[in-house]
Amino acid sequence: MGTIGEPSNLLPPLSSDSASSEVSKFLFVSLLQYDKDLNLVPYAAESYEVLDGGLTLRFILRKGIYWEDGVEMTAEDVAYTYRMMIDPKTPTAYGGAFRMISSLETPDRYTVIVRYDKPFARALVTWASAIMPRHLLEGTDLTQTPYAHKPVGNGPFRFKAWERGTRVTLTANPGYFRGRPYLDGLVFQIIPDLTTMFLELKAGSVDLMGLTPQQYIYQTESPEIRDAFNKFRYLNYSYTYLGYNLERPLFRDKRVRQALAHIIDKKEVITGALLGQGVPVNAPYVPTSWVYNTDIKPYEVDLDKARDLLAKAGWRQDSRGVMRNARGEPFRFTILTNQGNEQRMKAAVIIQSQLARVGIEARVRTVEWAVFLSRFLHPGRYDAVVMAWTTPLDPDLFDVWHSSRIEPPGLNFMRYRNAEVDELVVKARETFDLQARKAMYDRVQEILHEEQPYCFLYVPYSLPIVQKRFRGVEIAPAGLDWNIDTWWVPPAQQRYSLGQ
Repeated sequence: MGTIGEPSNLLPPLSSDSASSEVSKFLFVSLLQYDKDLNLVPYAAESYEVLDGGLTLRFILRKGIYWEDGVEMTAEDVAYTYRMMIDPKTPTAYGGAFRMISSLETPDRYTVIVRYDKPFARALVTWASAIMPRHLLEGTDLTQTPYAHKPVGNGPFRFKAWERGTRVTLTANPGYFRGRPYLDGLVFQIIPDLTTMFLELKAGSVDLMGLTPQQYIYQTESPEIRDAFNKFRYLNYSYTYLGYNLERPLFRDKRVRQALAHIIDKKEVITGALLGQGVPVNAPYVPTSWVYNTDIKPYEVDLDKARDLLAKAGWRQDSRGVMRNARGEPFRFTILTNQGNEQRMKAAVIIQSQLARVGIEARVRTVEWAVFLSRFLHPGRYDAVVMAWTTPLDPDLFDVWHSSRIEPPGLNFMRYRNAEVDELVVKARETFDLQARKAMYDRVQEILHEEQPYCFLYVPYSLPIVQKRFRGVEIAPAGLDWNIDTWWVPPAQQRYSLGQ
């Protein structure tokens, strides 16, 4: 499997980057999980009950689920995970949902009772999070534990090796409670450049990768590729955006951000960067989602309107067409994105060209993924970024948009603050009624559309390609790898094996 980024660590609660979660999701189990049709179903829990109008959850754990060191997973692991997630010392971006819990009890080895003081719409979704091993992690410093890089899990695959900058290798877990996966293992080849990754695919060193639109449309239609691979296309559960650092003086005035929205032509970005393999978006949801606000009208591309808004904010083009403020300073900033993601780089360059039409100078810089996160994004050392978020199946917006999530390890990297948004995202997560929640999220989308902390760009199509020798591959609403533990290869077509 080709991946452009190297993981930062392999403990799911500490992994907010996609490169880490792409690997760690195969190593651990959760009480509940999403099935192929995106329904929450029991997983490590044998059963569950929702009681007291949603204020109480009762889980009965399956017996016989073992960590790979032979220790059985019990309710105490669930209780430890809860304590770990609410501990202020835990550097997790996902603790907010666990802090909504008023108490957690373990009356016996396999029973967990979770209580809430008030309704919490994401209560069940919370327990689709990985459970951590108490006997290995309790009392340790999670920022220093070796288990972040050599995890001991209980999922379908287990950790074998991590060769820095090269690959992460997982092997089939023979003790997996649902049965050993059919594949011997998964190797995540770290290849920061998608062109190089595609060459490795054609050479047989990579079996699965996400294609670029160029590769999907023009480079995979030869008889050799069509005979050897299956390729797929479906709308991704993610959105790409241009995000502004709102602590930079340049972006504090919303009229400036609105002006940029009138300059940026999303359709041109999609055509140029994705070759049409995406759809424009105006909010932090996929347009096919039930919660997407279809009443919001996109900003029209209107350069005169953009100039008018910029003039009201103190910016005008000089005789040479350069946008300057009253002090004569040019409107100049840097768009940062991660190396290896050709689509984001192209999007940034197209936006750079579009902004130049009104005299705004945007420089584009790419940085290796781990450096991008640690040295620029988290500390706030950037002007603007082209990034993407995976959209959660539950529409909760708290972790990215609530002002309390500005400080690390929160995910409000843009430093966005709005009291009404804070109130709405809290109230929405405490509301079970879907229509009432939608009304709240509709209003949040209206506010974000007006204030433009992000210029929401597009939702791309996923364009995976898989070697044809793999059988059992089935595209579903949950995506491509939801059933990877039951993929298999006929013996005559097997090319290699991994030692256990």
